[in-house]
Amino acid sequence: MYASKDRLVIFDVDGTLIDSFYAVERAFALHGMDIGDLQRFQRRRKLLKYLGGLREFPKNLRRQINKESRKQLMRTLTETYRREANFFPGMASLLQALIGAPDVRVGLVSRNVTIEPDETVKIVLKRHNIDHRQLDFLHCIPLGEEKTPTFRALRREFSINPSRSFACGDEYRDYTSAIEAGMSPFVVAYGFEDLERLVEGFHIPDDVISRTPGELSDRIRHTLDLAAPNS
Repeated sequence: MYASKDRLVIFDVDGTLIDSFYAVERAFALHGMDIGDLQRFQRRRKLLKYLGGLREFPKNLRRQINKESRKQLMRTLTETYRREANFFPGMASLLQALIGAPDVRVGLVSRNVTIEPDETVKIVLKRHNIDHRQLDFLHCIPLGEEKTPTFRALRREFSINPSRSFACGDEYRDYTSAIEAGMSPFVVAYGFEDLERLVEGFHIPDDVISRTPGELSDRIRHTLDLAAPNS
């Protein structure tokens, strides 16, 4: 039925592997804007995430009232992200371990909001000594487009059994996309949505949620029989 016995691991980039909140916060601050702290950012609805909460919204809106201001913010965000965004602790070594595993197909799917997002991701990978060409794929998906078709297409491209396929993300839509594509989900609560929102707001089982990057690394290494770091 399936031509391959490989396993497939798909990572969402922002909020799962890379601390994108820091870059967004820095870029907004450079333009005299404020998106609030991480906890409140995680609990906002998608539409308001980058506009701030009740405290920040009026000021942010005034700062971004015209098209040129928004363009300048995007340029600053792109430069800041490429220069300063970092992997969460242990995530670069986890990705390297998966790249080196002979029976694992691994790659990245991203909705990165910077200019030329695929180039942005490649630059951050290079800063962490990861050659993007060693990945099996790197796909940047337009904002608003669901990930399910991409997950399913990648699984079929490599002819991998859905039961041997995994998707890792930090938002409820990553979880539902994995399920809809017939894959097993890994979800994290340290990215763009927190534990309370994931469990109580979207009814994602607590058992599949990792609270820290270290916990995610341990889960994936255990699932795929990868050696622990420095072992």
